[in-house]
Parts: sequence; structure tokens; C-alpha cells
Amino acid sequence: MIVIAHLSDVHFDTGRRAADRTRAVMAYLDELPYDLDAVLVSGDIADRGLAEEYAEARALLTSRHPLVVCPGNHDERGAFREGLLGRRAEPGPVNQVLRGAGFVLAVCDSSVPGKDEGRLEEETLGWLEGVLHETPSDTPVLVAFHHPPVELHIPYVDGIRQFGEERLAELAGRYPHLTAFLCGHAHTAAATTFAGRPLLVAPGVVSTTVLPWERPDGSGPYVHLDEPPAVAFHVLGADGRLTTHYRVVVDRSAGRPAGPGAGVRA
Repeated sequence: MIVIAHLSDVHFDTGRRAADRTRAVMAYLDELPYDLDAVLVSGDIADRGLAEEYAEARALLTSRHPLVVCPGNHDERGAFREGLLGRRAEPGPVNQVLRGAGFVLAVCDSSVPGKDEGRLEEETLGWLEGVLHETPSDTPVLVAFHHPPVELHIPYVDGIRQFGEERLAELAGRYPHLTAFLCGHAHTAAATTFAGRPLLVAPGVVSTTVLPWERPDGSGPYVHLDEPPAVAFHVLGADGRLTTHYRVVVDRSAGRPAGPGAGVRA
């Protein structure tokens, strides 16, 4: 059994709220009586793409489990590389691969510098095809990025989703061992399909999106600030079937869900 924890949209801003909520989630994962195969953080690590936000992220996004992080629309690629990954600042997409025992996690950069919507660059699609080609056909590959490549029926999120998705779907059609797609961005736990595979959306750590039918008159806030952070667990069984569980995380030091605060954009 392979277990991958998946969190997203931590939005470090050097304030207490985002830090406390992320700290609670990471402590929960570290205290599990089980060695996870990976922890994925699928974007919007910083809120404004600032060096001090990545310094905070580097201090708090640590784990005893293997951890991999990708950028989102709030991130800045050069600062992300330098401040979080400890690499030289460069402008191109930040793509990473984690090869575990019996699985591969290919983490793609869907961010578009200066924009909120997403798109996989040709460089990224070529890189992903290389990962898929190099991976034996009996090894499942999970592909992660920040932006969902389909509508989730949340107008605000759908307007800034991943576009140009037909190229990714065509690529997926050539590699049957591409098992699932994982993403964030929507600040809500969701499950749908893309290119005939599961598309699994991690809940937001910093806030939770208010769904359209929760605000039918179109008024009120776009996000819940008093909902607790949550995490997804993606489980690959020996039969190759993927199951996802979602867990709310309580800040044990406070004895309550990790706390409320100011508004945050997707």
C-alpha cells in the first residue's frame, strides 16, 4: 500500500494565521504512526511571492516523510527556487519528480508568470513525457500541478483554471500507467475526472472556498475563514486502485481547529 498526503494553498504571508495552520497540518503528518510514501504541497506556497515568505515556508514545510512542492499562481519562480528549494533563481518552469518504491510522482509547474490562470508550457509537457517514457509501464505515475484542468463549477475558480488542457489529455492517452492527476488552487476538497483518470483536488490549508449553492444570492464572502485546514490521503492499493480520504486537522496545541483570520484569494 502506497500512501501520499496532499495539502495545498498554504499562502505564507509572514503572519501568524497561515503559519499556525500549516504548522498544525505538518505536525499532524509527522505524528502519524505510519511512514508516508510522500507529502505533496500543490502550490500557492507564498501569498505575494516574497523572499521572506519563502524563508518562512522553508522553515515550516519540513517533514520526516519525503516532501515535494510545486508553485501556484501566487508564487514567483525565481524566489521559489532560491528561497524554498535552495537553488539558483531562474525564470523557467519548476518541474520535479519523486520516484518512490512502486510509484512515481511527477510534479509540474502550471503557473503562468503574472497571471492567475494556469497552463503547462511546452517545456513542461516535454519533461512530463520524458518521465512517463522512462517509467516502466507497470509502475503507476501520479501527475500533480496547481491548477485544475477542468471546470469545478465554482465560477471564480473556473475563470482561472488550467487552460490548454487538450495537450495534456492527448499526452495522457499515450501512457496508460498515468494513474491520476492531483491539484489544488480551488481551496476545497473535490473529486472529478480528466482524460479518463481521477482528478483529485486537495482542500485549502489557509481557507475554504464557499460553494455557489452556499451563497445563492451571490452575496457574502468567497471563502470560509473559520473552517479548519484539511489534507487528502491518496492510497494506491496492490491492485492498482486509487482511493482518497480527506481529513480535517485540529490544532492540538489549541484544542480546536486551526484558527480564523483575514481573507485570502485563490
